[in-house]
Amino acid sequence: MTGKRFFVGGLLAVGLLGGCEPFEDDGGGGGAGDVRFSKGFAFVREDDRNVFVVDDAGDPNSPQRLTSTGGAYWPSVSRDGRSIVFVQRGGGTSLLTVPTTGGTVATLFTENDAACARGCTNFRTPTFSPDGRSVVFVFSPGNSSLTSLGRVNTDGSGFQELTPNLPVGFGAPSFVPNGTAVVAPSGSGLQQLNQVAYVPVSGGAIIYSSLGNDVVAVANRVAVSPDGSQVVLDGRGSSSSVRTYVGTLSGRGNLGTLRRVTSYGGASAQETWPVWTGASQVGFLFVDSAGGDPGIYRSTVSAAPSNSVTLAVPSAAEPSYGPL
Repeated sequence: MTGKRFFVGGLLAVGLLGGCEPFEDDGGGGGAGDVRFSKGFAFVREDDRNVFVVDDAGDPNSPQRLTSTGGAYWPSVSRDGRSIVFVQRGGGTSLLTVPTTGGTVATLFTENDAACARGCTNFRTPTFSPDGRSVVFVFSPGNSSLTSLGRVNTDGSGFQELTPNLPVGFGAPSFVPNGTAVVAPSGSGLQQLNQVAYVPVSGGAIIYSSLGNDVVAVANRVAVSPDGSQVVLDGRGSSSSVRTYVGTLSGRGNLGTLRRVTSYGGASAQETWPVWTGASQVGFLFVDSAGGDPGIYRSTVSAAPSNSVTLAVPSAAEPSYGPL
């Protein structure tokens, strides 16, 4: 399968790290701010587990590496495109940040910090708030088998558990544009995320929506569109195939009927880790039925499923996109 390739056409504007002041360097930086990035994908590679970026105007076959120590998972670009937050694994898990233009890697929050009263382990899928002042992430509290959502300021202070002592667990969160709530898959475990939860970050009732008959569970992620009117998710069907679906999101947090975005690949192909790359375009990770190296593809959101997709980045995993 082939797709469009994008090549560097000139020097790009270099941003500064915003919203995160590094207070502990783990030594895994990618240089002194010499990476060319203004808008595009952040991701990891499965072979070395480092964070990479590739600008939309850059060469996707030559992404630029931001970390060097490995062990990186689930990078997420800030809303202004200046910073990436990710999980570092190795003797536990930590939340780390790195500028998208390269430089110092900083530790934001670590497992079992004293601020987490129930004990925090197994960090997953962090995401910046729209104003860049806090990060929401998934963690395992204490001895619970159910995951919870936590929030911490980007200076490492003010940890808060958003979903304490609930009978369900939560998956990868995504903020609504005004920052008042996150939307996340929810269910009896990370392999049984059979509903979508709208979680106010300052307290209040959580709104749960079912997925409908075609989708049994969310495989990995629910992502809110730039204007907050839609979500995209990777839905697992009854045949265990994973496809990309879009549904409306009401102002009250209710999920509308889901519809397939693409009709691409065989029955056993997997379309996972969806992200918005524009007002009417999504990106997703595609793995073919042969189990080859996954790549990031783009597709336009339309009324009916489309088999017209474009390869954006080969050899990638767990993509994020920004700024939007």
